[in-house]
Amino acid sequence: MKDIDSRKKALICARACQDKKAKGIVLMEMKEVSNIADFFIICEGQSDKQLKAIADNILEKLKNLYIRVWHIAGYEEAKWILLDYNDVIIHIFCKQMRSFYDLEHLWSKAPRSSL
Repeated sequence: MKDIDSRKKALICARACQDKKAKGIVLMEMKEVSNIADFFIICEGQSDKQLKAIADNILEKLKNLYIRVWHIAGYEEAKWILLDYNDVIIHIFCKQMRSFYDLEHLWSKAPRSSL
């Protein structure tokens, strides 16, 4: 399989969030403001089950494309699940954690689009 560029990978992840009815999906282009990753995706779910379902859907979609996750954090607690694919990092929050950490404000200079 051909390599998938980071933009296409980010869009696949964002659509996987949409598939599971994630709220407030934001795609942030990080290349110009940080070397952490090319893209952040931020979204939220209504329950721990939904947060896990969103994460599982992303993991499955990318696994089907032979793309493996580099690191997963917060899955068991399901308050803030982080999926790190090196060039794309997905943040799946419960509402309270998203508001508390406010990554959109922290990275306010990053170009973004809402889905």
